[in-house]
Amino acid sequence: MRTILSLIMLSLSLFLAYGWYTQYYIRRACFNEMGRCLEPETGVIYLEQSGAIWLSLAVLAFAITVWLGWRSRRA
Repeated sequence: MRTILSLIMLSLSLFLAYGWYTQYYIRRACFNEMGRCLEPETGVIYLEQSGAIWLSLAVLAFAITVWLGWRSRRA
């Protein structure tokens, strides 16, 4: 059961890392002094603070993955 949960958490961490890449990393040079980036084609405004949230969630999910994998190996 821990192995399956570990694989689920790994896929969640990859999904969150992809979200960080598409929402923040590609546009990191576009942010102005207020921390906003306007996508002129779509009219979407991206916030610089969202990068920290996406990345912290991805790291947290990956840490849970490592912890569950370590526990399943020990048992």
